[in-house]
Parts: sequence; C-alpha cells; structure tokens
Amino acid sequence: MYAWIVLLLVLIILALSVWQRIKYFRKTVDEDKIKASPLSLALQELVAISGSIYLSLIMLVSFLKLNIPETIMFFEISIDPLALLSISLAIIQPLFLNLFNTIKKI
Repeated sequence: MYAWIVLLLVLIILALSVWQRIKYFRKTVDEDKIKASPLSLALQELVAISGSIYLSLIMLVSFLKLNIPETIMFFEISIDPLALLSISLAIIQPLFLNLFNTIKKI
C-alpha cells in the first residue's frame, strides 16, 4: 500500500512539473510558429535537463572517485541512483523556479 501511495505522489509531482513547463512554453512560443505541441516541448526539455544533470553527476563521481552502487532497489525496481537523482532534480526544478518567481514578486 505504501508503495502505491509513493508512486501516486511521484506521478502527481511529475504531472505538475510537465504542466509548469507547458505553461512556460505557451507563454514564450509564438502561436504562428508552433510546430511542436507544448507537451512535447516540455517532455523534451525534461529529458534534456535530466540528461545534462546525469552527465554532470557522472563526471563529478568519476573525478572524485566516489564509490556509488551501480543500482539500488526502489520499490522492487533496480535503478541507477545517479539517474534517479537527475530525473528527480529535473522534475522538481520548474516547481522551485515557480516558487522562486512567486517569492521574488512579493
């Protein structure tokens, strides 16, 4: 039961992250020049950001010669811990950016 609640929470946070990115692209892209949907642009940005974070973490771990397990068990799924960290950071990034912009306006 606990695993389902956490999975649902992760999916909700992922949906909020993609929604924030869609709102951003709807504001910044000119309507006449749209070739891709805001959803596809948001997912493309999510993958690009998480990939760049992942590569940076790989270089950092390699440079510092840290011993990190190759996989960890996350709800009975074997996952690369650096990949999990990078996708998690990429998911919460627009939420924190929105929060920062809200605080900045105050």
